[in-house]
Amino acid sequence: MFGLIGRIINIEQQQKVFHHHSVELYQTDILQSDGIFSFPFIDLIVTSPPYNVGINYSSNNDELSYADYVHFSRQWMEKCFVLSRPQARFCLNIPLDKNKGGHQSVGADLTNIAKNIGWQYKTTIIWNEGNISKRTAWGSWKSASAPCVIAPVELIVVFYKDQWKKTSGTKESDIAKDEFMAYTNGLWTFNGESKKRIGHPAPFPKELPYRCIKLFSYIGDIVFDPFAGSGTTLIVAEKLKRKGVGTEIDVDYFNLAKKRIKKELGSLLSVL
Repeated sequence: MFGLIGRIINIEQQQKVFHHHSVELYQTDILQSDGIFSFPFIDLIVTSPPYNVGINYSSNNDELSYADYVHFSRQWMEKCFVLSRPQARFCLNIPLDKNKGGHQSVGADLTNIAKNIGWQYKTTIIWNEGNISKRTAWGSWKSASAPCVIAPVELIVVFYKDQWKKTSGTKESDIAKDEFMAYTNGLWTFNGESKKRIGHPAPFPKELPYRCIKLFSYIGDIVFDPFAGSGTTLIVAEKLKRKGVGTEIDVDYFNLAKKRIKKELGSLLSVL
């Protein structure tokens, strides 16, 4: 059996891979994927890694020391760098900062890590989820003693590997004029996704990969998500006539993603 990116999958790997149309989902750790991905294939990465804020994942410790979290971030971003083609883009959805377990400048720190690896910085998109009403931490109430400032936004940091201008691929863009004008505005406002509706502790909405894929990739490109979760990036990639490839370490979330992919993509004719 041959996968989308042209490598042979052995019997053991077949037990942990799910194919559906132009989607490939692997139940594996991105850091342990050498036997699956052996050469650069990625055109665009759209992902949201664990935030290390104590989310109750089934197979991931989301309460690492900050030093360990930084080390983990370096490891997986290095892996993605190696697997990316020269003109690959990288859309990294991360928090601006965090205060749980100590105040940390997550956005700045992970941006610097990516740059040190070799990713070249292009821009930062501010995602306004509109959830200011959910805040409960004020610090010192109505006092200069110790106020707590919380920005109700997340970041989508955009990097590229060697060259920003795309000269490879189909060169077929499918973004409409109004979409292009809206998405090149670096302040994106749309709601987050419901954990209860999706069945995953940290899903992002389809709107996020939709905008990234439309703006930063051509039809036919390979879109990769190393933290596939409930499969959102892969579903959107397929619907936009790209090839979606992802890894997911947790078997329960792998099965959840399989279920969603089959339900939402259905037959090939219904997708097209």
